[in-house]
Amino acid sequence: MNLSTLRFAKGSRKTRKRVGRGPGSGLGTTAGRGTKGHKSRSGYTSSLKEGGQMPFFRRIPKFGFINPSREEYETINVGQIEAWIKKGKLTPEVSLEALAKIGVPARRRRIKVLGNGDITVAITITAHAFSESAKEKIEKAGGKVILAERTLEEAERMQKTKPLDEALLTPKKPVEEIKKAAKLARKAAAAKK
Repeated sequence: MNLSTLRFAKGSRKTRKRVGRGPGSGLGTTAGRGTKGHKSRSGYTSSLKEGGQMPFFRRIPKFGFINPSREEYETINVGQIEAWIKKGKLTPEVSLEALAKIGVPARRRRIKVLGNGDITVAITITAHAFSESAKEKIEKAGGKVILAERTLEEAERMQKTKPLDEALLTPKKPVEEIKKAAKLARKAAAAKK
């Protein structure tokens, strides 16, 4: 046996169809594509066309409105907070940082505390919003609620771009006080230069 005499098995290989080689070949002119123009070119993809009827996206009903500047809240219940404190995941001083550490996505979204469940521990909790029932239950248990001015991410961004000290980032101060302190900090930084 000689390698030069080896051949593929009969019928296992087929000669490639050569299109566009003149009318005598049977596959000339439109080369089997049956049309001219854009559809005859390689890479043609048809956009969604439905003929003369009403298009699907105009037939289906549309309703509702999504406000692009809406504030999204991540919700937690007072009952969950109590369970986390009993498990040792949280201390009675509940801050945004502490919630972020246990997996509540406090970094990007705002946190709202809801009143489902009961709380017996006196806690001091910082969040962006509280339902009336949650506020009532926390205060009834001897706790305290603090409204956070901004998310952790916003606070970190402000710290990088403006000369603010750690005290300014604590949400215990009102907005006017924070702005005033920030202005003084900027003036002090400008004077140093």
